[in-house]
Amino acid sequence: MTSEADAADSPRHVDVLIIGAGLSGIGAAWHLQRQPGRTYAVLEARDRPGGTWDLFRYPGVRSDSDIFTLSYAFQPWRGRKSLADGDDIRRYIEDTARDHGIDRHIHHQAKVLAADWSWERCRWTVDTTRGTWTCSFLYVCAGYYDYDHGHQPEFEGVEDFGGRFVHPQFWPDDLDVAGRKTVVIGSGATAVTLVPALAKRAGRAGHVTMLQRSPTYLSSLPDVDPAADTLRRLLPARTVHRLVRAKNVLSSQLTYWLSRRFPEQTKRHLRKGILRYLPDPAFLDRHFTPRYQPWDQRLCVVPNGDLFREVAAGRVSVVTDRITRLIEDGIELESGRRLAAEVIVSATGLSLIPLGGIAVSVHGRPVDLAGTTAYRGLMLSGVPNLAFCVGYTNASWTLRAELSSRYVVRLLDHMRRHGLTTAMPVLPRGLARRPLLDLTSAYVQRAAHLFPQQGDRAPWTVGQNYLTDRLRSAFLDVRKGMVFDG
Repeated sequence: MTSEADAADSPRHVDVLIIGAGLSGIGAAWHLQRQPGRTYAVLEARDRPGGTWDLFRYPGVRSDSDIFTLSYAFQPWRGRKSLADGDDIRRYIEDTARDHGIDRHIHHQAKVLAADWSWERCRWTVDTTRGTWTCSFLYVCAGYYDYDHGHQPEFEGVEDFGGRFVHPQFWPDDLDVAGRKTVVIGSGATAVTLVPALAKRAGRAGHVTMLQRSPTYLSSLPDVDPAADTLRRLLPARTVHRLVRAKNVLSSQLTYWLSRRFPEQTKRHLRKGILRYLPDPAFLDRHFTPRYQPWDQRLCVVPNGDLFREVAAGRVSVVTDRITRLIEDGIELESGRRLAAEVIVSATGLSLIPLGGIAVSVHGRPVDLAGTTAYRGLMLSGVPNLAFCVGYTNASWTLRAELSSRYVVRLLDHMRRHGLTTAMPVLPRGLARRPLLDLTSAYVQRAAHLFPQQGDRAPWTVGQNYLTDRLRSAFLDVRKGMVFDG
C-alpha cells in the first residue's frame, strides 16, 4: 500500500515534515510537491492513511459536511452520496495519496512525541516512536482530536452495570445489538449518527433510546445531491465536482450568515423541517428545542431524516433527562425513571488536544501553547518555521485546510527566493486575545485552556468565512507580522 522505511537509525532530514496522513496532511503534501526541488515526508501514527476517518469506525459513521466541500478541489469525488460514509471518505483519502504518489512519502506507525527547534542549526529535531527526523519546516496536520482518549464523564455506578458499556471512539468489533435494549447517551453528531444505525441493527426485538441532557439543533438533508446526479449525465467528473463544490460553498456560507443574522427565523425553519416527520409540537418542545442560538454550536445533519423516521416508527425513543447513576440493568434518571439497557453507548463527546499532543520546545525550552497567539490561524507567535492546520467550525474542514497549505507554500517560496532560513511571527504590543475556536460546545470549552488564542486584528485573527478568506488569500503579504532571518 505505502512504502515504509526504517527511521530508527540515524536522523533523517527533509525540507518539510508533515505530521498526519489524514485529509489535511495528504492535501498539504499535494500542494508541497507541486513545487519541485523541495523534499518532504509524512509521519502518521496509524497503520494506514485517513486520520479521523480511520479512527472512527462505529456503525453509520459519516460526514456532517457535504463531501464536495470536504473533499479536495484537485481530486473529484466520484461517489453518489453527498453525505458520505466514513469508509468511503477513508478510501478517497487513500486513493488520493496513491494517485499522486504521496503514499511513497508516508511513514506509518510513527507517532510524533516531541519536536525541538535549534537556532544554531535552524532546524527541528522530531522524535517519534520509529526514530528521529530533522526538518527545516514543520507542518502539523494532526487536527485537534485526541486519538487516545475520548471524553468520558464519570457516571456513578458504572461498575454495577451488568451489560456492555462502550465509547464510540473505540467501537468493539464483537458488539452485537440485535434484539437488545440499547441506550445511547448524547445528542451531538455522533449520537445522531449512531442511533438510527443501531436501530436498524437492533431489529424488531430490540430498541434504541437516545438519552440526552439537552437537545441539539438538527437539520434534515438528502444524502444525495440531485444537482450532482443531473450534471454527471452531462459533464465530465472534474467539471461536476467544481460546479457542485462552488454551489455548496455558497449555500453553506449563506445558510450560516442567515442563521447568525436571523436566529429566530432559523429556529422556525428548523422546527418546520422536523415537524414534517414528527408532527407533535409538544414533543419537539421537549426533545428537539435547544436553549442556545443556532450555530453557537455546530449544527447536526440528519440524512434523509433517518433519526426522525426511526422515532416516528417507534424503533427509537428520545429521553431528555439527567443521569443519577448506572444500575445493574440500566440507568436511573433524576426524574426517578429507569431506562432498561443491555448496551450503553457513551456518545458523550470528544477530547481535544492541540498539535496532536506533541511536546514542542524552542532551543530546549518548552512552549506553552496556551500562552501563544495564532498568526493567521496557522502559525504560533514566537515559534519559528512551524505551521499547524485547523479547519472551519462553520464549514467543511478541508476548505480552510487547503487555504492553510497554499499559504505555507507561498511562505516557503518567499523564503527560498530571498535566501531566508527562518520565519517567525512576532506578537505586536497591545493585542487583545480571545479563544481560537469560537464554539460554545462542551467539547470545545473543556479544552479551550490548552489551545493557542487568536488576536483582535489581522493577521492575528481566524476568519470563519471561506469566501472572504479565499479572496484575501490571493493578496496576503507573507511578510506582515513576520520576522525573517537568513
